[in-house]
Amino acid sequence: MHSSLVQRLSLERELEGHRGCVNAISWNSQGSMLISGSDDTQLNIWSYSSRKLMHSIETGHSSNIFCTKFIPETSDELVVSGAGDAEVRLFNLSRLKRSGPEESGFAPSAVFQCHTRRVKKLAVEVGNPNVVWSASEDGTLRQHDFREGTSCPPAGASQQECRNILLDLRSGSKKSLADPPKQTLALKSCDISTTRPHLLLVGGSDTFARLYDRRMLPPLSSSQKNLPPPPCVNYFCPLHLSDLGRTSLHLTHVTFSPNGEEVLLSYSGEHVYLMDIHHASSSSMRYTPGDLAKLVSLSPVLDGGAGHSSCPGASLNGFTMRNKSASELDKCRKLIQIAEKSLKGETDYYHGIEACNEILDGRGHEIGPALMHECLCIRASLLLKRKWKNDAHMAIRDCRRARKINHSSTWALICMAEALLMLEKHKEALEFATAAQDLSPSDLAIAERVGNIKTAIAAAEVNKADTESGKRSKANPYGGRVISLSDIIYEGHNEALLDGPDREDSDYDEELELDFETSMPDEMHDVDSNVLPRNLNLRIHRKADSARESERPNGSSDQAVSSLESDKVPYKPEVAIDMKQRYVGHCNVGTDIKQASFIGQRGEYIASGSDDGRWFIWEKSTGRLLKMLHGDDAVVNCVQSHPHDSVIATSGIDSTIKIWSPTSPAPSIVAGGAAGPETSNILDAMEANQRRLCRTREAFLPFEILERFRMHEFAEGSFHPFECTQS
Repeated sequence: MHSSLVQRLSLERELEGHRGCVNAISWNSQGSMLISGSDDTQLNIWSYSSRKLMHSIETGHSSNIFCTKFIPETSDELVVSGAGDAEVRLFNLSRLKRSGPEESGFAPSAVFQCHTRRVKKLAVEVGNPNVVWSASEDGTLRQHDFREGTSCPPAGASQQECRNILLDLRSGSKKSLADPPKQTLALKSCDISTTRPHLLLVGGSDTFARLYDRRMLPPLSSSQKNLPPPPCVNYFCPLHLSDLGRTSLHLTHVTFSPNGEEVLLSYSGEHVYLMDIHHASSSSMRYTPGDLAKLVSLSPVLDGGAGHSSCPGASLNGFTMRNKSASELDKCRKLIQIAEKSLKGETDYYHGIEACNEILDGRGHEIGPALMHECLCIRASLLLKRKWKNDAHMAIRDCRRARKINHSSTWALICMAEALLMLEKHKEALEFATAAQDLSPSDLAIAERVGNIKTAIAAAEVNKADTESGKRSKANPYGGRVISLSDIIYEGHNEALLDGPDREDSDYDEELELDFETSMPDEMHDVDSNVLPRNLNLRIHRKADSARESERPNGSSDQAVSSLESDKVPYKPEVAIDMKQRYVGHCNVGTDIKQASFIGQRGEYIASGSDDGRWFIWEKSTGRLLKMLHGDDAVVNCVQSHPHDSVIATSGIDSTIKIWSPTSPAPSIVAGGAAGPETSNILDAMEANQRRLCRTREAFLPFEILERFRMHEFAEGSFHPFECTQS
């Protein structure tokens, strides 16, 4: 795979054969076949060479298939599926070798029914034909060994509970890095490293991906044992997402890079992030809960070696001159000019940020400290002007790096103050603003910006006081009872914005899950394209008092929590690995099975689906957008690169699978798809996606649909913003 091939990708073929959303696609190891799973509960096997359907299997699942895999080292004869009915089913394709697609009915070779909630992801180990791992929203990751049995123990058997739980995370969810795990971590994704198969990566209903060494895990257990979560090798989470408290933010996909040295995380309501597994080579990537406060502290920033250069080589305008060609220097100067024009408003902020990214991420080792400081400050200023999701946090990172180079940088201080103001950290913002003015008391521009910051802080404090006063005088309009779902959503509207201040919350939540079959009348076809006549899964978090918590049916997480509390051993906060790159432009809100994938044999590119029916490809090292393609009439969920060829398969809400290959005669950033040529402006599309990310979920379910749920009344209690996932 090469950037020139990426920018020539275009739609080659649509594979037709499903009757519902295609939620899962996977290549076999040779790339000769593709398997797909759908809402129609069928598994389809496709030939890569002919691009035609080879076999169609009626799986017997009673709900949507969410994941499917070829079992390695079985001559591609064994395939496995996981579905919303909480079952894992194994099929032997050798029974279909001499049959056509119409001969689809045959019994599975194994059926595992030990999960209690939806199975969202399957994992297999290279070279192991006997085991498959399944991750479920019940908080467990189970290990199914085909040699030990082909089904769960029947009712009435002496051993009625499967002892196949490899990871029990029913009390493993964390509200923040500093807090101990307490609640059920509903697993959404898992992956096993192809280079080091003992490494296992999982992600779920909080912001932390977890890396485990299977060799260090306790023996397989049953769900009747209530054990605290096992220690993991590493937590992965961007620093700015590690202390959000209770939010609807969660992971939808985690995966290893082809060489096993990096991991990729995709968040619902957020962006895609890249992390290093081996943090020892860069200690700055590791952080503890206290580092979040240090990030916004005015105290001097210690330079770990990224600041002033001690190289004997001379520098010219910030460029180190050792072994630098004139063309490289000229390119960096041109990129700086592009960024400066964007800062002046002559071009879009996005292009200026991209120019800075190419310098800092692609050529950071080639430039001197003076130019690096300037580029960091320019990018921070552009991020604050663009105001996309969490751009303020990225600006704070740049300002901190700039202060490592020059601690008395007025530019870095004033940008930091403006970023903190956006995050409603008024005390810290005022400290940085005052420090900037003290360093440049005669600078009128700085004085004006400081004055604006002080005015905004004063207005915000007055508004906050008025709001608190209104809350004290305002009685509960529902008399302590939420009478309808639309009332819940209306009350939670402001809380649903993830960038807002932290909300107070009880330590324990209960989860109510309701499934509704919905249809859409003809007159509603002009509503938001994200709303589809599909099954909706609605999850509502409710605060619960301690008395009710002690009466939960399975009691697993609560007993584990109480045992931790009774030990009276202070919880030791964890260490986590921070991001090294962010990929923006798409939107991941409407579905919780959206993938982010490495593209190419060496994983040089990153791809993700989006809620706007497009899918995006970025350069891994710089985060630069290379390609945006229209791949679905509604949502693209799955993106899978062929193991050997420059070919990519995608799927989503449509009932077809799209095959993309570099057949376009000329490279471009935008390409068409099933709907024809893409005509929309790239920036317009990305801006629209950013607005979607910051909108509450109410926008994805119009009032006409919510009205159908008004008949459902819930018990007393305060409700959090709901989470809806389209099947």
